[in-house]
Amino acid sequence: MSSRQSPEISAHFTESLTQNDPLLADILDREGKRQADQIELIASENIVSRAVLEALGDTITNKTVEGYPGARYHGGAKILDEAERAAIERATDLFGCKYANVQAHSGSQANQAVFVALLKPGDTVMSMALTAGGHLSHGAPPNMSGKWFNAVQYGVDPQSGLLDYDELERLAIEHKPKLIIAGGSAYPRVIDFPFIRSVADRVGATFLVDMAHFAGLVAGGVHPNPIPHAHIVSCTTTKTLRGPRGGLLLTDDPQLAKKIDSSIFPGMQGSLHPNTIAAKAVCLGEALRPSFKDYAGQVVENARALADSLEQRGFGICTGGTDTHIVLVDLKPKGLLGTQSVNFLEDTNITCNKNPIPFDPPNPKQWTGLRLGTAAGTTRGMDAETFTVIGNLIADVLDALVGKDEPDADVVERVRARVAKICQNHPTYQ
Repeated sequence: MSSRQSPEISAHFTESLTQNDPLLADILDREGKRQADQIELIASENIVSRAVLEALGDTITNKTVEGYPGARYHGGAKILDEAERAAIERATDLFGCKYANVQAHSGSQANQAVFVALLKPGDTVMSMALTAGGHLSHGAPPNMSGKWFNAVQYGVDPQSGLLDYDELERLAIEHKPKLIIAGGSAYPRVIDFPFIRSVADRVGATFLVDMAHFAGLVAGGVHPNPIPHAHIVSCTTTKTLRGPRGGLLLTDDPQLAKKIDSSIFPGMQGSLHPNTIAAKAVCLGEALRPSFKDYAGQVVENARALADSLEQRGFGICTGGTDTHIVLVDLKPKGLLGTQSVNFLEDTNITCNKNPIPFDPPNPKQWTGLRLGTAAGTTRGMDAETFTVIGNLIADVLDALVGKDEPDADVVERVRARVAKICQNHPTYQ
């Protein structure tokens, strides 16, 4: 029998994407150029290292495994076991906890796994309302967590925009939830973890902190670590942690660790994503380096510079500032809506997202907020001075939009040219 491969088989191992699928090659090439040519201010985005990209595209993606290191349901997993053990060890070292599950495919699935591990359908969960800065997976009505469980939502003070701890305590005593969740996707301030843990203990609830947005700031030592106070901590490895898309679950409790492992597999997921596990290990290793502390500190400094520049131009800044990478902008002083603002900023190659600010109407078309984030720009080397410039460019565009259907073309062209210069001075992948 001949040992030579057919041309079709040989091509399977040798053809580039450009040769194999020109359409997708072109799409991906244009997306790479878009990222390089735009200032990314979406708070849930960041830019991974080339090392993380290499891990995501490695041949380890071909391996199928279920279970945990040393106890797999498939053979040939010894090398993958090393990668997962490295990710676990780095996660526990980085966040100072005893147990970590690194298999969750996303932050939302990590949160779902906690529900599966601890609750039955119909049980009461308490979390921050979506309109106050919470997250869909914490019990929002459109989400499974809000459809299957009785979600009680706490909010923020109408005047300050800060979390209303008195309301949280009152609702917890009244409803006695089995799970209390802190953290969200658009709340820019440090949360009082010790206080909420005291409330959870008082009503017999498990306390979950979702630090998806600020995990990298915790890793960098510029944000309080929830691990000493929460029973369970969930997070993503993207956003400020600057890794691949995926989730982590962390705890110090061995019994909760067992329940979490069982809820991920076989409770929620089958085979893990080996390439993502490897990429998680890489990003966690990067976050353990001393230079990551400098990065995290710069992220917060840049966010404060961005907030200050916009406030000086007459925009509202929810909560009066930020402790994280998030700047939540109130457009009402300018009479603008989020959708139109996002669209015209994107025309100048500044990317962000509309967002409700507290007490906005539920209809997204009526939202009056913008959520801005500094993690991606900081990865590119942008400093506080640059973010002050960016804040003024945003203000130039939006001020030119006030009372009009669209800003003047000369303003758009001028801002677009400044954005191009900033991007050229802070290149991404070469």
